Amino acid sequence: MLKIEHLTKTYGEKKAVDDLSLHIHPGEIYGFIGHNGAGKSTTIKSAVGILKFDAGTVTINGKSLTEDPLGCKRDLAYIPDNPDLYDFMSGIKFLNFIADVFAVPAAERQEKIRKYADLFELTGDLAQPISAYSHGMKQKLAVIAAWLHSPKLIVMDEPFVGLDPKASHHLKEMMREHCDSGGAIFFSTHVLEVAEKLCDKVAIVKQGKLVKTGTMDEVKGDDSLEEVFLELEAE
Repeated sequence: MLKIEHLTKTYGEKKAVDDLSLHIHPGEIYGFIGHNGAGKSTTIKSAVGILKFDAGTVTINGKSLTEDPLGCKRDLAYIPDNPDLYDFMSGIKFLNFIADVFAVPAAERQEKIRKYADLFELTGDLAQPISAYSHGMKQKLAVIAAWLHSPKLIVMDEPFVGLDPKASHHLKEMMREHCDSGGAIFFSTHVLEVAEKLCDKVAIVKQGKLVKTGTMDEVKGDDSLEEVFLELEAE
């Protein structure tokens, strides 16, 4: 579903991402783990087409991000760590705008908006301008928008930051349902407990380099990563 091959992204003389390769398959919740500044956000932004990378290839659902960027973006949804939404819009206008972009039929969008807005207890706030929303409310709105067009791949950067425990629980259930139906999810986190309970596979990144991939048990069983885990627990 997502194939990253030899991805390299440089800022000046610093390699933010250094020859990184990852494969995320349909049905997988794949966690991307590393401390703040390890290169997670740069990797994710490069993989979804926001940042141009210096070397490597990204393939989404069989399509090249370089050769067919629009085709790739039709198949994915991306939620940044700090959703930058259109504050002048109301919540419902924003959701309808996103649905229009992806040509979601009226009946389907109404059903999904009703379902997820009720789930996240946001229905009563959809008529309000987004400028009046708290960070948590914006995060919930971004999640609803991401699920509207039934993307094959959902990519999220620290998606649980700002969500209350109830909303986090609902998001985890949605992630599992999405992958059980054949989709895939790639998300970053620096919280080991989240990755351990939720992920089918994980990748550990440090200073832009991929240091280990596998199941959480396989990764935690690697004694050479003890320092990495100590750094994460200290954050």
